[in-house]
Amino acid sequence: MSEDPDPETLRLLVLVGECGSLGLAAARLGMSQPSASKRMTTLERRLGLRLLDRSRRGSVLTEAGELVGGWAQRVLDEYAALRDGVELLRTRATAALRVAASLTVAEHLLPGWLAGLRRSAPDVRVGLQVTNSTRVCELVRDGGVDVGFIESPQVLPGLRTRTVGHDRLVLVVGPDHPWARRRRPVGPEELARTPLLTREPGSGTRDTAERALAACGTTPVPPLLELGSSAAIRSTAVTGAGPALLSGLVVTDDIAAHRLVEVPTTGIDLERRLRAVWRSAAAPSGDAAALIGQALRSQPAGRPGPAPS
Repeated sequence: MSEDPDPETLRLLVLVGECGSLGLAAARLGMSQPSASKRMTTLERRLGLRLLDRSRRGSVLTEAGELVGGWAQRVLDEYAALRDGVELLRTRATAALRVAASLTVAEHLLPGWLAGLRRSAPDVRVGLQVTNSTRVCELVRDGGVDVGFIESPQVLPGLRTRTVGHDRLVLVVGPDHPWARRRRPVGPEELARTPLLTREPGSGTRDTAERALAACGTTPVPPLLELGSSAAIRSTAVTGAGPALLSGLVVTDDIAAHRLVEVPTTGIDLERRLRAVWRSAAAPSGDAAALIGQALRSQPAGRPGPAPS
């Protein structure tokens, strides 16, 4: 494919699926039907797929079109999260609600929580800082933000927390790594003596992994490579450079697409809680309390967060 499709064309494709008609989809976008038809023909040519069944009664999606439309919706959702994130960063200096979040939470969960908050409070102005879990706690403690969201089990004194989600670290390697064909689970001793691709000190992912190994009576060797984001670790792991422990939220799609392979583990607890944090002397109220509530409502059924600690 010589050129990626633009968001407007992807929206058109998704709307054809929703409306069952190219003409209705074009009308929803304020686009003429000839223009919409030209866009779809160009998209089909670029992808090398027939996406529409065309007849005198109109145009509807083919089976391939339905699949591509589903993928297009995911791209549009991520694009919306990108726009919202940029807006949050741009307005944080003048925001009424100041939020800090660790990378995993900010990338995979916070956009949905904020979308829910805006449905109930459309005029709220949110400012966002994205950093590692230790720095999030420092910002909350020092009054730099109203509420924080972390993935680390460690919390600074003077803060209260509430669980708003759950996650699990997954041991992954690239398809060309020797462990990709491994069937025997990796135990804590072997994991501790294996140099890993890992985040910097202070990140929730690294803190969780080190504490899990310590609970098994083991201390990890120095990392193979230290990188500043889960995305960078993921990209490096895909090449087969080495194993990595990453959030299940980060690698689910890569495992499904066989870009990464999950390596089984045994004898080590890699579950972790995702938590909201705030200062003990200032209980959340207003928009901060509403955002925490939205996060709690977004948890899977049957896993309510415990009371604040």
